[in-house]
Amino acid sequence: MRICLVGAGRVATHLGPALLRAGHTITHVWSRTAASAAVLATQLPGARATTNPDLRQLEAEIVLLAVPDAAVEPLLAQLQLPANVLAAHTAGALPLAVFAPYPHLRGGVFYPLQTFSPGRMVDWTTLPLCLEAADAASQATLLTLAHSLSQDVRLLNSGQRLLLHTAAVFAGNFTNHVLGISHALLQEAGLPFELIVPLVRETVEKALAYPPFTVQTGPAARHDAPTLARHQAALQTHPMWQEVYATVSRSIQQAAEPSAG
Repeated sequence: MRICLVGAGRVATHLGPALLRAGHTITHVWSRTAASAAVLATQLPGARATTNPDLRQLEAEIVLLAVPDAAVEPLLAQLQLPANVLAAHTAGALPLAVFAPYPHLRGGVFYPLQTFSPGRMVDWTTLPLCLEAADAASQATLLTLAHSLSQDVRLLNSGQRLLLHTAAVFAGNFTNHVLGISHALLQEAGLPFELIVPLVRETVEKALAYPPFTVQTGPAARHDAPTLARHQAALQTHPMWQEVYATVSRSIQQAAEPSAG
């Protein structure tokens, strides 16, 4: 397929090469910033970098809006795209309905469920790709494109995808943040982060093997008030982290199994 990438950030930088490896052609890389578009286009042989919002002469079957969620609607208002082109955003929390004001477009969603960072490769063959489309023909096109990249392709409606994205934030972004808090506290104590690596690995492995709430451990699950109070006192110099600790502890106590240890 001939594809135009709108965006030159993390998602586009990973998605573009993956599409090339799957045999597709990237015709253009559009970005508000000429330098960003040029950098990505040089990695995609045959792609042309552009900052021109008038893409009505574009010769591509699909326009992929690989930009942050908040940028999708402003871009749809700014870009001029060919009539009847399939335009699909890669956003997790945005509904398909964002395309409703643009009846000349065939709207779709091509959401890769993964975190993307510079310098880190991802395995697209196992990466879940979550799709939604406004019509059967667009759905068929997105399915063909997705199956060329991944073995895990799913059709989800906007409501399902919103909850999935919310769950992904808890599982990915929040987990990384609390690990960051742990890292900072260990640094304050002059201790290496490696000390808790076995604990983190065992926690994640258990959570993937069983329903996570059923294997919850720790002082909150045990309703160990003295230990909870000591931890809260230890966090007096970090009031925001103290608040996080208290809020998560209350949530654990509401969800924990009675037998948690």
